[in-house]
Amino acid sequence: MRSHGWSGNTPNSDEEAIDRILDAADHIIAQRGSSTRIADVAQTLGVTRQTVYRYFPGTEALLVAAAMRSADGFLDQLAEHIKGETDPVAAMVEGVAFVIETLAEDRHFQLLITQRRRGGRTVSITSETALTFGRAMLHRLDINWEQHGFDEAALAELSEFSIRIVSSYVADPGQPPREGIELRRFLTRWFGPAVLYPRLAKAMDTLKLPVPGPKRRRSSAVS
Repeated sequence: MRSHGWSGNTPNSDEEAIDRILDAADHIIAQRGSSTRIADVAQTLGVTRQTVYRYFPGTEALLVAAAMRSADGFLDQLAEHIKGETDPVAAMVEGVAFVIETLAEDRHFQLLITQRRRGGRTVSITSETALTFGRAMLHRLDINWEQHGFDEAALAELSEFSIRIVSSYVADPGQPPREGIELRRFLTRWFGPAVLYPRLAKAMDTLKLPVPGPKRRRSSAVS
């Protein structure tokens, strides 16, 4: 860890440096929102931009880290909220609805989803960090995923699909936004079948329906 700058109060470790960078980022995000820059964080800490870049290669990485840290304990809240639910559709619908309703008020995630980079591309919400976060949540549910046709690859896709649904709702909740039971009915109708699909596909495979042969064309009678 470099000792340059830090307004004369050098961190004792890289972990402390990262925490102080994220603390500064939290403060600036709360004040400036989408105009948050690496340069602002560096100035607040009394370090050069290169010092911040050493820990975070760009604004996107900093925003992702700030959003993930703001969710500290969120997995516990979500797991407790749907504890004991063993039906995958009911658990996923309630889980996604809970996340949408909770993150709609979270400034970090709002900024992460709506932030734009050069060229008009959005900040990635399907980074490996985000997908790992999602898979970890799925494994904490009281669901026998294997019994419902999910292997690790399918769980990874379910995690990604769930994150995309959440991000779309947080970015554009609709006019008027769906809430409460209306939101859950909507998710059940359209998201529910996606959760059921692996088990349905497996059931269809076990049926082993006979493959129909080619139809014979009738020969016309010759008079």
